Amino acid sequence: MQSIRNIAIIAHVDHGKTTLVDKIIHECHLLRDNQDKGELILDSNDLERERGITILAKNIAVEYKGVKINIIDTPGHADFGGEVERVLKMADGVLLLVDAFEGCMPQTRFVLNKALLLGLKPIVVVNKVDKENCRPDEVQEQIFELMFNLDATEEQLDFVTIYGSSKQGWMGRDWKQPGTDITPLLDTILEVIPPAPSPEGKPLFQVTSLDYSSFVGRIAIGRVYQGTLNEGQQLGLLKADGSIKKVKIKEIHIFEGLGRLKVSEVKAGDICAITGIEGFEIGDTITDFENPQALPRIPIDEPTMSMLFTINNSPFFGREGKYVTSRHLRDRLFKELEKNLALKVHETDTEDKFIVFGRGVLHLSVLIETMRREGYELQVGQPQVIFRQIDEVRHEPIESLVVDVTEEFAGRVIEMVTQRKGEMKIMEPKGDIQHLEFEIPSRGLIGLRTGMLNSTAGEAVMSHRFMDYQPYKGPITGRVNGSLISMESGAGTAYSIDKLQDRGVFFVDPGEELYTGQVIGESTRAGDIIVNVQKGKKMSNVRASGTDDSVKIIPKRRFSLEEALEYIQKDEYVEVTPKSIRMRKIYLSENERKRMNNA
Repeated sequence: MQSIRNIAIIAHVDHGKTTLVDKIIHECHLLRDNQDKGELILDSNDLERERGITILAKNIAVEYKGVKINIIDTPGHADFGGEVERVLKMADGVLLLVDAFEGCMPQTRFVLNKALLLGLKPIVVVNKVDKENCRPDEVQEQIFELMFNLDATEEQLDFVTIYGSSKQGWMGRDWKQPGTDITPLLDTILEVIPPAPSPEGKPLFQVTSLDYSSFVGRIAIGRVYQGTLNEGQQLGLLKADGSIKKVKIKEIHIFEGLGRLKVSEVKAGDICAITGIEGFEIGDTITDFENPQALPRIPIDEPTMSMLFTINNSPFFGREGKYVTSRHLRDRLFKELEKNLALKVHETDTEDKFIVFGRGVLHLSVLIETMRREGYELQVGQPQVIFRQIDEVRHEPIESLVVDVTEEFAGRVIEMVTQRKGEMKIMEPKGDIQHLEFEIPSRGLIGLRTGMLNSTAGEAVMSHRFMDYQPYKGPITGRVNGSLISMESGAGTAYSIDKLQDRGVFFVDPGEELYTGQVIGESTRAGDIIVNVQKGKKMSNVRASGTDDSVKIIPKRRFSLEEALEYIQKDEYVEVTPKSIRMRKIYLSENERKRMNNA
């Protein structure tokens, strides 16, 4: 029996975690020679590649010096924190990866805290030491302080630090002496991380993650804590309420490289995927039916935000999408529940509307973006924060917000955050950058990123994570400026848009097909304005000198899906189709809007 090391990688978004794992795979010769060396293998989902973030935790396994190393890649974004906690339960140690310039970020802190509480042994990897202005020694001290503040044990504080550059493919104990490969890191893993214990006895397996296949249904992924699991074995599934039901293991797959390998048995200490088990939930224990033993359950982060999902009923419905009916939408949302654990879906009284609960705007927008790429058309309402009654007092979710910005814009950032009921907790300089930390209601974050990037000329780097529920902080002013609404349907003309440029900023270009009630721009004042952009120029045979100069139109303002979701008001929808993202009023006709306002 070869010995096993189970290790999770923790890092903030974009600190080079996925690149490092790719280099480990290359080092262990798990790739065929014809594999493109420049391509990231681990972020397999298109969305992950485009955004450069890991959304789903993935498992890979490599063999080094006769030892099997199971590497679990964790999401770095707090919106996917539900994934993180479960993943850490499978590990015996963690690789804490930090950027040599940015140092520890709030998401890193969030995951590290969970890892330390579970008693995992850390190895610190200071990455990107080839960057300009990097400060590896300072960052190493900062990590020690952070671990100390998080109440790490003496043993955890006595961690090994490895420096290097994942991109250039080297790691070593001294950052001033670049190496040639990453073997010092792999040697350190074998040295520092304890081998996975493999106690004998009755089988014990905990479901910590799940996958879904249309061929075999739900697949339970987790770690074998005790004994041996065999193919075809009859066992018991222990549920949260203490009930137990008989189950039979159909197939067992272990992780090998990037794929899975079917095996007949798996021993304690290893991580595997099991098929053939029905009706399991995350945290359930698979154990001996006659003498069941329960493993401690894993809490799953509760949703903090909700959005209304409905079918697309705009005048342009069905032009671009394949799946447009409420049955399609319902089936797709319930299919997502099979593997997206932090998500909840509630059906409403009307059959074409669903309330979807998630961990934040990013969590929900990733689902919407995935759906539009699959050919769905839908409309989404404004994100709403979930309030709770605790001891008869209204509580709301509070987040820790960290902003790094150049000194000249720091004042503007503080002003924007405090207007949204944010409280500043820390302000410290990091070279030319001001490092600001706030506590802010989740409501205050909606739309903050767009406003902040606009007012800091794109200089601000912000990240946030959920902290806890606190008493309601009072009303927050939303977007003050009203919308410009299209009066008629048809293509907008350059002539009309040019004449109306003093009314606001447009989101559409001349020649774009529009419909009545579509939001086509932002007004310069409060209150919505209905404008006619379809009007052409009256043709006459009288020409005045100078009046026919070509029109000069400011380019339209473009929105990403997240920006559109954060931008809309309560009476507006974002219409999402495979090719377009439009904003519109819920009630398209002006008379209907007036009637609903008076109701």
